[in-house]
Amino acid sequence: MSRFAHIFILTGAGISAESGLGTFRDTGGVWSRFSWEELATPQGYARNPQRVLDFYNARRTNLLAASPNPAHTALARLAAHQAAGGRQLTLVTQNVDDLHERAGSPDVIHMHGELLAGWCVSCGWRGHWAQDMPKGGGCPACGDDGQLRPDVVWFGEMPYQMDLIGERLMLADLFVSIGTSGSVYPAAGFVDEARRLGIPRVEINLEPSDNGWMFDRTHHGPASTEVPGWVDALIAGSW
Repeated sequence: MSRFAHIFILTGAGISAESGLGTFRDTGGVWSRFSWEELATPQGYARNPQRVLDFYNARRTNLLAASPNPAHTALARLAAHQAAGGRQLTLVTQNVDDLHERAGSPDVIHMHGELLAGWCVSCGWRGHWAQDMPKGGGCPACGDDGQLRPDVVWFGEMPYQMDLIGERLMLADLFVSIGTSGSVYPAAGFVDEARRLGIPRVEINLEPSDNGWMFDRTHHGPASTEVPGWVDALIAGSW
């Protein structure tokens, strides 16, 4: 049985790569093939909203065709195990997909927003949005045309729920990073904060991250095999 009262897990693009969703900063990743300045900034959206919406419409279609992989389901199993023992698991993801939820993980904190959500910058409405987002589309709340955008955090914008994330990290007694590059801040700074708090730290990644030296234990390999194996060991009493 897991001996940790509060496990804090951070996931990145690497956990969803085997579900067919591309990573971003690796060789061949999204930002090696597309311009983030044009597709993931408020300025790029202002210059050419149709180009940005087309990019996210294609990503949304790809997501709807994808399925959770064994890494996602293993974390849902760990969350259920923690809850059954009166313990806690905080799952924070940098990913904008919903594969954690579809695998059964409850209360996922999406610090970079969600692809299957829309945001009206006119009235502030936020809600589920699974279809293509048209240029000039009207907001379902205020009806204002041309003010809808994907509810994802773009470069230069503040990630969501940072106060809550900080509170949860301070209460944790195990920090785990899965499938992250260790180069995107503020998430890349979580492991350093955990280190200063004296929290044990585990990295599970295809290869060492940029801040891999800050972890106590590392597991390198595909998430679909490494994460279930680690979860099995943790539940059995090892970490």
